[in-house]
Amino acid sequence: MKKKLMASILAAAMAVSMMTGCGDTKDATADAAADTKTESAGATEAADAANAADDSASGEEVTIKLFSNLPDRKNGQGLVEQTLIDEYMLENPNVTIEVEALDEESYKTKFKAYAMDGMPDVVSIWGQPSFLDEVLDAGVLAELNESDYADYSFVSGSLEGFKKDGKLYGLPRNTDIMVFYYNEKMFTDNGWEVPQTYDDLLALADEINAAGIVPVAMDGGDGWVLACYMQDLMVRLAQTPSDKIANAIANGDFSDPLFTEASQLLADTAAAGVFQTGFDSQDYGTAQNLFTNGQAAMFYMGSWETSMALNEDIPEDVRNNIRVFVMPAVEGGSATATDLAAWNGGGYGVSADSEVKDEAIKFLNFMYQPDKLSKYGWEFGVGLSAQDQTSYLTGDETELQLQVMDLLKNATNISGTPINDCGSSSFKTTIETEIQSLANGSETAEDFLAALGEACK
Repeated sequence: MKKKLMASILAAAMAVSMMTGCGDTKDATADAAADTKTESAGATEAADAANAADDSASGEEVTIKLFSNLPDRKNGQGLVEQTLIDEYMLENPNVTIEVEALDEESYKTKFKAYAMDGMPDVVSIWGQPSFLDEVLDAGVLAELNESDYADYSFVSGSLEGFKKDGKLYGLPRNTDIMVFYYNEKMFTDNGWEVPQTYDDLLALADEINAAGIVPVAMDGGDGWVLACYMQDLMVRLAQTPSDKIANAIANGDFSDPLFTEASQLLADTAAAGVFQTGFDSQDYGTAQNLFTNGQAAMFYMGSWETSMALNEDIPEDVRNNIRVFVMPAVEGGSATATDLAAWNGGGYGVSADSEVKDEAIKFLNFMYQPDKLSKYGWEFGVGLSAQDQTSYLTGDETELQLQVMDLLKNATNISGTPINDCGSSSFKTTIETEIQSLANGSETAEDFLAALGEACK
């Protein structure tokens, strides 16, 4: 009964969301990266595909170049990805998969260069307008046969963000929820309670600062995290802010009180010392290390970091006590704790010009078999998949895994695409830059919102 209930709620919840992703990033160096560049081919696309199929069938050597935004190959999603690569090469000894892996911001910068000069065969992508619209307009991704995935247990609606004109060009990997991770033992030892309201959070931050500990570790060096925080606040204020966001971007007008209140609340939060000193210039790894080393009581990030509970590089007394809560209720807001800032995360696509396109799609389909990417993601504690995971419950899950699963299972509303990913790539650049100035107090909320409006014109 529990499995059936969760499956139905997953499907219903994700059907109402706009399917995109951000996140899936670690500020780490790849253990092994091959700086690749797809060689141009004089043959036609049809001939290339035929040659690739012949090579695979005949056992001739085939090299697939994979460009990934998961540089940490020993933990989390990077470990899942590498495990599948190793399995595929073991089952297909004629295939070599070369990986180039960069942190997300470096990845997106180089992706643009590859789009001009020739794309690797399999690439990380995000089903969000700010990323995928321009990519699909440029024609760099191969169309996938949606019917191939009829039995792959994708939750209802999860493929929609990876389509254009009804055609499928990529597959989603995760369902992502923004949460506060917190050190339960630290809370208990100090008599702190999980905040139920935003005023509680601000008061708690004062207590934590007084104890000489950072309240919330924030990756402010990457503007997308601050934008997700603002999105989370808007969910608390308006429950379903997506229509107002769409209208504001379409009209270049962010004068609605929702944007003023959320942006001012973010600025006031930072000014109150909720985040660490210098947060606006500190990156993902720095923020996470503050939390995992016990220097911060909380860490604001996506549900993909549930793998921290299984990461043996994190001190045992920390990793065994990591728990989560969602953005607390904001006074005057209409949302409840079951209204989530959540969406489908990044995924994968295949280059339209790949010389080994058939083998690349074969590898992609291998990754997404129901007992592969989704199953391993659950077992490795990565978080929630875009595919139904209910059959993978073993009874050995960490408390953190179960908490995050319950958040989605009990969700009454899912926000969909974060505000920074709802517009063009230039809008994304603007909001992720300007929001740092808003948060560090060098720009007013009024100027911040005016800049967003200008970026839409």
